[in-house]
Amino acid sequence: MAEAVRSRRKKAAQYEEERRQLVEGMKQTRDQLNFAYAQINTYTDPDLVACVYEINSLQSRYSYFVRQVKELEAAREEAV
Repeated sequence: MAEAVRSRRKKAAQYEEERRQLVEGMKQTRDQLNFAYAQINTYTDPDLVACVYEINSLQSRYSYFVRQVKELEAAREEAV
């Protein structure tokens, strides 16, 4: 019985840590996106291409984090 409780607590702690890391990645990516959008007004034409690629890359990374969080939460709900 005690082993089952410890196992459940360990899984909950692992879930929370993984979720915390994903959310932190989302926050960092969102900050980078905001900076890239702010910088787009200061770039000249040749620099805009690189900025657009960076924004697209950051948007893809943000979408990845969102999907990972949703999958993690869905897996946890199925386990409960």
